[in-house]
Amino acid sequence: MAKYYYKKNSPALKKAIFRLLGLLIFFGGILILLYVSLPLISWQIYFAPIFASQEIAVPIPKTTIVSETTIKSLVLTAANNITGVDYTNAQNWFPTFSPPAGGEAGNPRISSYTLSIPKLKIENATVSTVGYELDKYLVNYPGTAIPSDNGNAVIYGHSTLPQLFNPKDYKTIFATAYKLSVGDDIFAQVEGVTYQYKVYSVTVVDPTDTSIFSQTYDNSYLTLVTCTPPGTTWKRLIIKARLQKI
Repeated sequence: MAKYYYKKNSPALKKAIFRLLGLLIFFGGILILLYVSLPLISWQIYFAPIFASQEIAVPIPKTTIVSETTIKSLVLTAANNITGVDYTNAQNWFPTFSPPAGGEAGNPRISSYTLSIPKLKIENATVSTVGYELDKYLVNYPGTAIPSDNGNAVIYGHSTLPQLFNPKDYKTIFATAYKLSVGDDIFAQVEGVTYQYKVYSVTVVDPTDTSIFSQTYDNSYLTLVTCTPPGTTWKRLIIKARLQKI
């Protein structure tokens, strides 16, 4: 007589699989939450104490940091990063801005100069007036002035977490730019001549705020721009300096 054997499926394996999937989903959610909230954490660590001590007005209320508008902005930033927006290309930092054609925008009188910021230990960093590659140099945005000329020279520099700061690495060169304050010196070396500028304003703006590109011709101005808070691309740190008369 033939014998038949029946093997009963154990539910233990299925339970283990479901438990593992549950843990993966849980930890995945935690990672996404941390990724989205990183700008707020960075803000509290790096910016809130400094700006509070300088009494600088910033567009993130100290008492109501988390709001519907803030959350939407954070989610949009995270989406841009996930979809692969290249922030080493200066053209992607203010997507709604289009530089004017002609003049300095199309044919700048020099192709590069250097910038030094003693407080940040930055010495003779190359500033290109014709390129957009922030991993290779600082960028003097086309259509804005060149230092020593009357007008506003808008200079982009890449940033990351301050712990990775290296003044010789253009991917991290402005990682500690948030330490600059009113009265600090910035030096531009243009065609063999050094020009001294002093910081007079430090603010934070949204990537949709293109007012920083406005030109004022009563003096020569520098506007340093980098992403902020450190390690994120959420907002833009704006540091303005004015030429000191010799």
